[in-house]
Amino acid sequence: MAAKASPYLWAKVATSAGAGGCCCGIVSYTRKAWPYLWPGKARAMSKKIINDPVHGFITVSSPAILEVINHPWMQRLRRIKQLGLTELVYPGALHTRFHHALGAMHLMNLAMGTLADRGYDINPTECEAAMLAILLHDVGHGPFSHALEHSLLADTTHEEVGLLMMRRLARQVPQVELAMQMFENTYRRRFFHQLVSSQLDCDRLDYLRRDSFFTGVTEGTIGAGRIIKMLDLDEAQQRIVVQEKGIYSVENFLNSRRVMYWQVYLHKTAICAEEMLIRLIRRARALTERGDAVPAPDYLAVFFKRRLSQGDFEDDADLLDCYAQLDDADIWTCIKAWQRHPDPILSYLSRCLVERRLFRVTINTRPPEPDWQARNRQRVAEFFRIDPADAEYLLIEGEVSNAAYLPQMPIYIKRRNGFVQEVTEASDLPHIAAMAQRVVKYYSCWPKEMEQVIKN
Repeated sequence: MAAKASPYLWAKVATSAGAGGCCCGIVSYTRKAWPYLWPGKARAMSKKIINDPVHGFITVSSPAILEVINHPWMQRLRRIKQLGLTELVYPGALHTRFHHALGAMHLMNLAMGTLADRGYDINPTECEAAMLAILLHDVGHGPFSHALEHSLLADTTHEEVGLLMMRRLARQVPQVELAMQMFENTYRRRFFHQLVSSQLDCDRLDYLRRDSFFTGVTEGTIGAGRIIKMLDLDEAQQRIVVQEKGIYSVENFLNSRRVMYWQVYLHKTAICAEEMLIRLIRRARALTERGDAVPAPDYLAVFFKRRLSQGDFEDDADLLDCYAQLDDADIWTCIKAWQRHPDPILSYLSRCLVERRLFRVTINTRPPEPDWQARNRQRVAEFFRIDPADAEYLLIEGEVSNAAYLPQMPIYIKRRNGFVQEVTEASDLPHIAAMAQRVVKYYSCWPKEMEQVIKN
């Protein structure tokens, strides 16, 4: 291989290295190509092949990517389920954040190959950084993914915690620095961020296909490979576009996204289970704050004793280490132990989750009556012999909403003549534009034992 090669030639070499041409980009290089990418490290490194049930074989050859994959913080994602308690509705939904991270990285690899094949100047360093950015995009998730994000943390998100983790990782793996720029959208070539976080990014392309596969909701299946093959660039605006002949795949993507949200992510039983878990963790924190003993590992108990914000993590590095130890197993271990706790609310909610005795749940297009909780609080207090002020742990109400298409994060279609249009204008299906409308539904949950007592 020549000392210098154009990105287009580099991509062609990478593509030809993959079996049947299906694996292209930075992680599919043969040993012959390695010295160009990673001088001095290539000969000592052997590539890894991962058999993924959704995408098939994923080949990883970058030493930096392998180092990040093998880091304990990434390995922790093996113990955090992608869909939280959705397994209580769809028993097959046992896949993890680790599975998803690898799948999204693989799709980023393919996307880089597609753009390089079109002749765009994408160098190996950028390609590797883009793959690291998507690989690490969920590293900050806590136990049960989104369910406990705001119960364990105060005024901070998993993305913000993830960035703190990335900064620490960058001390060991310098390539993560550029990945962070792409993640935060501070890198000069803005389209890389779109592939990490947008309405048609590698994150969504993987989780929709993966979640559809593991839940068995076949209506949610998308043509991720087809969409990636149709990707293009609007270089003037530094944005990702989809070629016109891929518009039907984008339409299917939006339809599938709508199905998956209402049938899986916002399924009323899954919502109820997660709300019960949230109330349980809140109760454990309330008991801890008032001085009651609540068994928990030290690295979990610190989140019950203090309401930690992003600033706390920045000021105390040990807190980030505590957070990085948390996974689903810690919460389940506590829940099993709390079944015998003297507090009736903590023990009752724990038993309900362990035995899958979920609350009754109703979901409507109208909100419940404003005084619904007030009317039923005394009934719950008398039934469970608890303080009426604590009845809120067992009377749950809230709302969920979704719009299948988000106009503030537009998807662009590139016509054959080079003209770029938003998908709602390019599509001849009127319901694509209608998908931008936000649909709101309201839910109420209460113990099934009180079916005849609660007035909904």
